[in-house]
Amino acid sequence: MSLTERLATDRRALVTGLGAAVAACVLVPALLPPYWVYLAITAVVSAVIMQSYGVIVGRVGVMSLCQMSFASIGAWVVLRLNVAQAPGGFLVWLVLGGLAAVPVGVAIGLPALRIRGVNLAVVTFGFAVSADIVLNANQFPGMSELKTLERPALFEDDGGYFVLVVIVFTVLALGLALLNRTRLGMSWAELRHSERAAAAHGVSVARAKLAAFAISAFVAGVGGGLMAGQFGLVVPGNFAMMQSLALFAVAVLIGPHNPEGAVMGGVFGAVMATVLEKLDLPQDLGGMLFGVGAVLALRSGVSQTDFTRARKRERAARRFLETHEARPAAGLPAAEDLPGPPAASAPVASAPAAAGGEPALTVRGLTVRYGSVTALEGVDLTVPRGAVVGLIGPNGAGKSTFIAAVTGFVGGYEGSVALVGSPIDRLSPSARATRGLRRTFQTTTIAPELTQYEYLTIGAGRRLSTEEADELLAFFGCPPGRLPVSMVDAGARRLLDVAAAVAARPAVALLDEPAAGQSAAESLALGRRLAQVPARFGVSVLLVEHDMDLVQAACSEVTVLDFGHVIATGPTGEVLADPTVMAAYLGTADLPVG
Repeated sequence: MSLTERLATDRRALVTGLGAAVAACVLVPALLPPYWVYLAITAVVSAVIMQSYGVIVGRVGVMSLCQMSFASIGAWVVLRLNVAQAPGGFLVWLVLGGLAAVPVGVAIGLPALRIRGVNLAVVTFGFAVSADIVLNANQFPGMSELKTLERPALFEDDGGYFVLVVIVFTVLALGLALLNRTRLGMSWAELRHSERAAAAHGVSVARAKLAAFAISAFVAGVGGGLMAGQFGLVVPGNFAMMQSLALFAVAVLIGPHNPEGAVMGGVFGAVMATVLEKLDLPQDLGGMLFGVGAVLALRSGVSQTDFTRARKRERAARRFLETHEARPAAGLPAAEDLPGPPAASAPVASAPAAAGGEPALTVRGLTVRYGSVTALEGVDLTVPRGAVVGLIGPNGAGKSTFIAAVTGFVGGYEGSVALVGSPIDRLSPSARATRGLRRTFQTTTIAPELTQYEYLTIGAGRRLSTEEADELLAFFGCPPGRLPVSMVDAGARRLLDVAAAVAARPAVALLDEPAAGQSAAESLALGRRLAQVPARFGVSVLLVEHDMDLVQAACSEVTVLDFGHVIATGPTGEVLADPTVMAAYLGTADLPVG
């Protein structure tokens, strides 16, 4: 959807959420007995902690099993300040407790820069075990003298404290929703699906992960402080390591990165057993509900709230398609239907002429070895400014290795890479992307919950106007931008990937087989479009492709690789007619003639 429509949708969601929060603050203390109010407080406090799982597990996709350990830090700090009668009062202590958990969260996040998956889960669970041992060996502040925590005067009774925890939950939910609309928040969604793709778009994977751990630790620390305020005093059992594991399982099933999922997770994870007991229902019912949720999550591959939201987005997109004349999801218009010059509101970057000046990309003596195997040896290649250059060769020639090395995804190579005259050999992939070297991959890994507009924003590294985004999508023949990626077919996703690379207006875009999955006619039309990219968008292109019709339509020059060596380079027509190139592609060197 467009930015205006997105803002309107966000406003409606905001009004609905605030209305639900106000209704809960009014009705729960007024209508429920004291014990049920106490249970409601427990559910909301648990929902706050679930929001920390929403950041690290739901948004970033990291298996963290120590969130309750961060909560224990927040509780410890709040109780310590209470014993010391520190100035500021409970609300200030609450924030300080969350902040105290941040450096610990960053420290735990450091292993995530090198390990992931089950290995990272073991590391985080190890910290939870260590925290459990420390907590059981040392009392929380106030226990020895039985000095309980006093709540603020306005929220002293349980009814008032329920209002306070709802306010804290709402403030955190609003803050996280705003963060989700920033490039950092949207990059987390891409990070969850592919760290390589995120780095190729200029996202610092290290900073994004550490920011997620820091924010999730802060939220969990606040939740632990709220728990101390509810109980007055806490014991190590409130933050046991198995609590972290159980809430992680609930987070995976429900999806606490959505506010409604956090609330459902709080209810299910904290008070479900008590509610079933009070309603004289069998405890096995909770296990059955958990099992049903697990089956549904495994079937859909996403959490329940993600599944519900995705269906809602797709229904809205289908209604849009039914009421608006839209381009098909796959396929490109004929070359004569190409858009005209760029709009004045979206000026292109400076595009110097191909001749003269510093080349856009200069590669000299590039050599890549994997042990005793030499994938590339002494490869020289130049991409002039304002040009589309092809890199071709048979399977296994080293084309993808060349792109990976030039963009920084393969380290330890020999030779040099310069972008517009500046060496970039010591830079990380994300730093090279930020400098103006973008790439696509043979396999697209776009987060399906993003709209095409949002994905273009991630790729561009800046907020695109709707007009500029529509121009890019129309130029490459993509479907309407408000469609979620989940509704876009594989061929159109590859075109969207190309559009996202060009949206950043880099010096050079390296495109790895962008026509895969396209028909012959679509591939030829794409080639004609790529030929216009330098003049239209100020982006030079290095194209890796097997489709020779596309190469001839797009490229002014071609370099041919075979077994990691350059066997020909020059104007496209001359190179493709070279008998050596034909032999490498067709294996005709030893075939009889006639």
